[in-house]
Amino acid sequence: MSLAVLKSRALEGMDAQEVSVEVHLANGLPALAIVGLADTEVKEARDRVRAAIINSGFEFPAQRITVNLAPADLPKESGRFDLPIAIGVLAASGQIPARQLNEYEFAGELSLSGALRPIRGTLAMAVACSRYGSQRGLILPIDNADEAALVSAAAIYPASSLQQVCRHFSAQGSAARLQRHPPPPLRQLGRYPDFADVKGQQAVKRGLEIAAAGRHNVLLVGPPGAGKTMLAMRFPGLLPAMSDAEALEAAAVQSLSGQFRLDLWRQRPFRAPHHTASGVALVGGGSVPRPGEISLAHHGVLFLDELPEFEQRVLDVLRQPLESGQITISRAARQADFPARFQLIAAMNPCPCGYAGHSSARCHCSPEQIARYQRRISGPLLDRIDIQLEVAALDPLQLAAAGAAESSSAIAARVQQAAERQCQRQGKPNQALSPQELEQHCRLDAASHTVLQRSMARFQWSGRAYHRILRIARSIADLAASKDIQRPHIREAIQYQRALRERDLPC
Repeated sequence: MSLAVLKSRALEGMDAQEVSVEVHLANGLPALAIVGLADTEVKEARDRVRAAIINSGFEFPAQRITVNLAPADLPKESGRFDLPIAIGVLAASGQIPARQLNEYEFAGELSLSGALRPIRGTLAMAVACSRYGSQRGLILPIDNADEAALVSAAAIYPASSLQQVCRHFSAQGSAARLQRHPPPPLRQLGRYPDFADVKGQQAVKRGLEIAAAGRHNVLLVGPPGAGKTMLAMRFPGLLPAMSDAEALEAAAVQSLSGQFRLDLWRQRPFRAPHHTASGVALVGGGSVPRPGEISLAHHGVLFLDELPEFEQRVLDVLRQPLESGQITISRAARQADFPARFQLIAAMNPCPCGYAGHSSARCHCSPEQIARYQRRISGPLLDRIDIQLEVAALDPLQLAAAGAAESSSAIAARVQQAAERQCQRQGKPNQALSPQELEQHCRLDAASHTVLQRSMARFQWSGRAYHRILRIARSIADLAASKDIQRPHIREAIQYQRALRERDLPC
């Protein structure tokens, strides 16, 4: 047989497109050519495959070998095609049987010794492969087996070397054949830091509880050392438990970047990029598009500390993903879509020195300096942040006298109940309600409507702010187990709009 055809997959955004690996042997000068829009990493497989075949005890054919990766217009990258190319060469040269090759898909990078090295994106490949059910198995490196086996519908067959894969097709008995990998034993969930560690700051904790209940974005404003970062790091522990679909989708994004860890399964991601991060680092990109920080925080928390220190053009790239929940990265030759439904927690100082309004009177920033500093955050971005919280510095005597604080588990129980009410009522968090859905689920009585209208007129808030207050008030009502939004809920929701604005309450 001079032709062998195998199946593999190429990553394209969150999807794993099917690729036919066609290997043809012909007479002529010995050479191995790879065609089909392969990048440099794939073309380098020529040397890896030759050495791996020879060091595994097989003969590398002294013929002209052509490898076609179809479809030809789909870009192929990484070393995941090493294994299918090597198996194709051995099958086309008659060194292993080819009768069962169509029952499997192959992916794996080969070392020169023939050992299989892990690859990224195997979870997305397993999801795509599972569409065939048990009709097509997926053979991949043993280091990726636990990750891929999280997709229960996929038939995963791990191998440690090229030689072991070849024995699977050559063996007559079942002893030498690869065995289907069972779902991995999931370890105990990793624990987030506890809110019980934070003394005082009851008003801020209340705001974060509301944010967790409705999945609202938050801005924390306060002087250095007030506890902004400490509060943000504990925030993921308040969020509702992840569903199976959310956990699998978040893990698939982590897998695309090679950062998936089994011990963090079902734990909401927490990403905290430094303020020197570029726009590409946040949204993703590259010649072969890969997910950025906002996608790696999918179904979790993106924490931006020292928010005004980020470049304004970098911050402005967050505006569209904050509303749509996804990001599309376009390049001249390809386009990739990544999910980006994250919860933004941002923190900043009130002024350049950080001590504006502090009881120590240490701040000497002029009003112009303070205004210039706060204007680094554009109005459109600030308009997409639902809750603004002022984190005041606590006196050391107050900290020493503070009693035991409420634990994260106690707050999370209330948040979980509120989230379940939202799911039963509308099937989504309050933050995701459309204007039409707000009219249905956030109706106000006359007194509540009057309070909101006066605030809108006084502070000249936009229509987006109007909808935002309704969403927050709906979350407050859900925490109170109230079917309808009451006047106190509206008044509390208005409070959370004004950390960077005039702080007098409307009557």
